[in-house]
Amino acid sequence: MLLTITTTAAPADDLGYLLHKHPDRVQAFSQSYGTAHVFYPEAGRERCTAALLLDVDPVALVRTRGRNTPDFSLGQYVNDRPYAASSLLASAMANTFRTAMRGRCDARPELAAAPIPLEITLPALPCRGGPERAERFFAPLGWRVAAEPVPLDAGFPEWGDSRYVTLRLAGEVRLADALNQLYVLLPVLDDAKHYWMAPDEVDKLIRAGEGWLAAHPDRAAITRRYLADRRGLVRAALGRLADADDSPEDALDRDPLEEEPPPADPTAAEPGAAPEPEPGTEAAPPPVPLAERRIQAVLEALHAEGAARVADLGCGTGKLVARLKQDPRFTRITGVDVSYRAVQIANRRGRPDAHGPEREPRVEILQSALTYTDERFRGHDAAVLMEVIEHIDPPRLGAVERVVFGDARPRAVLVTTPNSEYNVRYDGLAPGAMRHPDHRFEWTRAEFAAWAERVAAAYGYRVRYVPVGDDDPEVGAPTQMGVFVKEAG
Repeated sequence: MLLTITTTAAPADDLGYLLHKHPDRVQAFSQSYGTAHVFYPEAGRERCTAALLLDVDPVALVRTRGRNTPDFSLGQYVNDRPYAASSLLASAMANTFRTAMRGRCDARPELAAAPIPLEITLPALPCRGGPERAERFFAPLGWRVAAEPVPLDAGFPEWGDSRYVTLRLAGEVRLADALNQLYVLLPVLDDAKHYWMAPDEVDKLIRAGEGWLAAHPDRAAITRRYLADRRGLVRAALGRLADADDSPEDALDRDPLEEEPPPADPTAAEPGAAPEPEPGTEAAPPPVPLAERRIQAVLEALHAEGAARVADLGCGTGKLVARLKQDPRFTRITGVDVSYRAVQIANRRGRPDAHGPEREPRVEILQSALTYTDERFRGHDAAVLMEVIEHIDPPRLGAVERVVFGDARPRAVLVTTPNSEYNVRYDGLAPGAMRHPDHRFEWTRAEFAAWAERVAAAYGYRVRYVPVGDDDPEVGAPTQMGVFVKEAG
């Protein structure tokens, strides 16, 4: 099986630095099921192509399954695995291009961090669902997709097409992102994996899908196929992904791609086509995700309060920090999270950003817990707890109140949290269920107001409430925000 990666980003032969494989060498890497070869069919300054050729030994592949699951069928030895891109190729990519997939390149760090023009070709890719499925999975990631079905037999066109496609992708994408997308989507399109699904597969999926899978319109289908329909693993993965854009993971259990289509209507538009706008009108823009609307609401509230020095408490991977950094009105930005991995990712998003050798960095990322006093939390105009408090056990919430409102004491505190009344509007979310398995609670509007009024009175603040998202006349908005402002004197 073969994968080629081509770039025209001058100097194109810097692709060797990004892949950590020298263009002048042919290298071989032993796998448990064969050998992976890396070579460069072309390596010029204007155009460079790297190829990964995986030579699979079907007998070795069978032997790696162990003795506990005997299967003496001929299909173990005579199959498409030596020729068609699959989870075997994804596994070889992870072993061969491990450093490149992490986005690390000490020799060309600026190149590794930037999108570059890429052309990726897979001559034979198993694709259950046909070319349309490849288009549906790759196009939302910014790729121009050309998926040509491979005929069963070119000499007998009446036999129709096989389940294989020749896939060509083109676009400007960061190389690490491209490799991670292929790592996930190759076995997804094949809808099969060659190895046992262990619980750590969820971590592999989340790691490889960072930055793109949570926002993918078909993330449920991708997750389920990648995890081979192991329901416990699928729910765990969807729960972690749902935290990125607040779609309840229970609502994602159903795969719209696997459903039976409705009966054909000869008067209807093409399946999946957008409805034609009325004459003289423009098509409606796509809806803004709730996560983005929440960030916009927080930024507007910070501007309204005139805050220049902002602490994002519970910053996670730094999405809000990155947006604060883009606005020159925020002169000091501090991100805080208890998770070391989250701090690492937030650091990559927020730094470096110094204003010169004699000045302090504008952005600082700290690892700390909000339940303990930390003098580094002080000295800010505003603190933001965006979707944080619902992850805290109720007995420990008082400690967070004392740290933020009592010790840090910024002029303004912004708190956002889910409105549990809105949960009935999420299709598929079971009655009484919460939006994420890590939530310790979700409050109604009355419960949030009762907590906010008590805290404001105890620490000398006044509070106003801002709905975030579509404000339903019956159940309110999906997110509720309290803006606490310190009383004068």
